[in-house]
Amino acid sequence: MFLDYGRVECGLTENSLESYERDLRAFLAFIGPEKDASEVWGAEVVDYIGWLAGKGLSARSRSRMFVALRCFFRFCLSEKLITADPTCFAESPKVWKHLPQDLSPAEVKRLLEAEKGGDSLSVRNRAILEMFYATGARVSEVSNLKIADIDFSERTIRLYGKGRKERMSPLGRAALEAAARYLNGVRPLLAAYSPATDDREWLFVSRTGKRLLRENIFRVVKVAALRAGIVKNVYPHLLRHSFATHMLEGGANLRAVQVLLGHSFLDTTEIYTHVHRPRLFEAYGEFHPRA
Repeated sequence: MFLDYGRVECGLTENSLESYERDLRAFLAFIGPEKDASEVWGAEVVDYIGWLAGKGLSARSRSRMFVALRCFFRFCLSEKLITADPTCFAESPKVWKHLPQDLSPAEVKRLLEAEKGGDSLSVRNRAILEMFYATGARVSEVSNLKIADIDFSERTIRLYGKGRKERMSPLGRAALEAAARYLNGVRPLLAAYSPATDDREWLFVSRTGKRLLRENIFRVVKVAALRAGIVKNVYPHLLRHSFATHMLEGGANLRAVQVLLGHSFLDTTEIYTHVHRPRLFEAYGEFHPRA
């Protein structure tokens, strides 16, 4: 019932729902699966969070699991299944904010050019990489793209973010050209291998014509990084960080970057303002009379 509520009322994605279910099952295993929600004590929640820390889970993982518990018990409270919320006696683990890593423009160029072959998969992979860097999209957003989401005449693409929130993103010349090359010359060949009607709408498909899943796209980025000789840990979200960093370094407004990334709150985007520090020191040295 709680998962149905999350899906219908809260608009949570399937990935989020799977995480919530997994976290709740872990808690039930800790306190005993025979217990009812109304029988859970606040001390048990505190003990559970401490037990997770003892197992070596990161603060971020513990915080996510605590959020799942809090959402579940608040739902139970609203449904009058319990009379008190046991999570109110526990504090969410503090998560330190780390400055996001990114690739330099030169490294991004090397990554993109790692897929410059004319074979079907190389053409597809180049379109995927160009899409990431052109839009700052999340890996799930790229995996969920459909052919109908691209508007070549308007030079835009429709992305569906967390909670199925829709946003339109501009597409640059390089991304449009890579997408057109893939759609016109490669995708029909790959799609022919899959007789399933459902596979015909997805933008990026596998060598067997099926929708390209998150883990497959993750592998595309990893392989391209290896071919490019980039020693950093390269993954899809790193291209999202690079997109935001390079936009701000180029002079883009923070609010514009927030909209392009699909962030609900500006403070989520503000973490990228660290990129202005080199410019800050340059400006100080150039303009302050006693620098």
